[in-house]
Amino acid sequence: MSDNISMQTTPAAHGQAEAFNAATTPADASTLRPATPPSSPTRLAARRFRRHRLAMASIIFIGVLVLLAVLGPVVSPHNPNAVNPAGGRMPPSADHWLGTDSIGRDVLSRLLQGARVSLTVGIAAGLSAAGLGMMLGLVAGLLGGWIDTAIMRLVDIFLSFPSLVVILLLVAILGPSIATIIVVIALFEWPASCRIVRQMSLSVKEMDFVLAARAIGSRNLAIMYRHMVAPVLPPLTVVATFLSAGAILLESSLSFLGLGVKQPQATWGGMLQDAQSLTILQQMPWLWLSPGLAISLTVLAIAFIGDGLRDAFDPKQQL
Repeated sequence: MSDNISMQTTPAAHGQAEAFNAATTPADASTLRPATPPSSPTRLAARRFRRHRLAMASIIFIGVLVLLAVLGPVVSPHNPNAVNPAGGRMPPSADHWLGTDSIGRDVLSRLLQGARVSLTVGIAAGLSAAGLGMMLGLVAGLLGGWIDTAIMRLVDIFLSFPSLVVILLLVAILGPSIATIIVVIALFEWPASCRIVRQMSLSVKEMDFVLAARAIGSRNLAIMYRHMVAPVLPPLTVVATFLSAGAILLESSLSFLGLGVKQPQATWGGMLQDAQSLTILQQMPWLWLSPGLAISLTVLAIAFIGDGLRDAFDPKQQL
């Protein structure tokens, strides 16, 4: 009987011994893996942005458009300003892929030339407006007091004017040119970024690292440059994309109304102006369809990039 008991208890005791040995035996070095370091905020933002499919597709579209605009003189099938009255208003063909306009100029070549103007105005005006708004917003948020009040009242004054009407008036007075359009658009589109940066600055200046910088005697300019620019860049980047999209629309509107870049320089809005007759709208869609689609798709792509950046910089978004 004792033998039976020993035989029944032996497997259990044996299993306990193996478990004890496994728990006390050091693990094999090959099985040990170093802990994965936590991802930085920049990597997390990049990962969230890559998950936004429309934003990634828009990045590719804008990249291709920029490349075509830069290489326009090389890849254009024809001289965009070459006039051929005998071949005017020809439909798309093997020689002219998007047809010709009323005086025989190749539509595709002029579309590529117009991309350079629209992208230049959009990017330059958007960045200029965002930069001006960031500077004034940081000053208002950091210094406060009467300076903050004065800048905010200036913002209210600019927002009270109908920007398109004022821009039309100034461009008509100063004369249409790419530089004039960029400066005028930037001067009347900065209040949106100023308000956002000022709101962010009011929060950042109460944080411990800013208070510590003040305690050791850092000047306001040093605090602004070293400690307050970085926190406001993510929301400012999002605003800059929408400002660029708005600048492209404004430039196209000015060109359509005849106050854009002077002829024979091609612009998307100018191409639409040349195709505004009822006959062309009904019977020659190639003259207005391509510049209209170019404006719509470019503005939509920039808006999608802004949406992707907004989601990427939002810490509440899950990966």
